[in-house]
Amino acid sequence: MMSDEVFNFCPRCAAPLSELEIVDDGGSQLRRACANQQPTPCGYIQWRNPVPAIAAIVEHNGEIILARNAAWPEGMFALITGFLERNEEPTAGVKREVKEELNLDVQEITLVANYIFDKKNEVMLCYHVIATGEIKLSPELIDYKRVKPENLRPWKRSTGFALADWMRSKGLEVKFLERP
Repeated sequence: MMSDEVFNFCPRCAAPLSELEIVDDGGSQLRRACANQQPTPCGYIQWRNPVPAIAAIVEHNGEIILARNAAWPEGMFALITGFLERNEEPTAGVKREVKEELNLDVQEITLVANYIFDKKNEVMLCYHVIATGEIKLSPELIDYKRVKPENLRPWKRSTGFALADWMRSKGLEVKFLERP
């Protein structure tokens, strides 16, 4: 299920959901909510809160590793990303994803910043990691490339902004990649 999926029926009682004005501490907003009041109010509200995701700027032998997902178009590479598991600390999630996707062991980890990924309704927690080991791609990835930090070209989306911020923190010039 995508984090921004809109339900038509209540997952508790199967009644149709309606746009209702919901009042909470933050004021009032229209939300998809269960209008079923019989025999007692169901009370289900679809909040559509963002899902926490993680991203890693993986540094391996002085170069940044960018990976290509098997479902992506030719030439499209990005950071290692994934979702946090229930009750998982973000740094543990980053270490897990880097191991699962690249078979590398994280030796150092530093928070870059947090970003909103509106398109997927995610909050992206982005880290820089220094990793060791031999790269072996997971079945989810089809290719990877190594890029010297000074040659990186960030993209204008959540993880690309993280890459640009990390580059600036290292005193590197940022030139954004133009994607259609």
